Amino acid sequence: MPMEVTGFFTAILIGLIIGAAGRLVVPGRQRIPLWLTLVIGVVAAILGTLVAGAFGVADTGGIDWIELVLQVGFAAVGVAIAGGVGSRRR
Repeated sequence: MPMEVTGFFTAILIGLIIGAAGRLVVPGRQRIPLWLTLVIGVVAAILGTLVAGAFGVADTGGIDWIELVLQVGFAAVGVAIAGGVGSRRR
């Protein structure tokens, strides 16, 4: 089933929120630009949804907590990696 335009924009919006949440989870100060955090969040939201779908927990009754935790986890890892790579170059 193809994704509709509203679903696409919803995925981007949720990805932006996931990126911000991932940044909050990582301790310390991350020296990466805000736009990179948001891009990481969008990618993490997609990865989290795919992994949740692979485990069969993507669609549950109510809030999909497992999927949300996976998405924030992927975002935190992405922010930590981007922050570590950026700090080594400087």
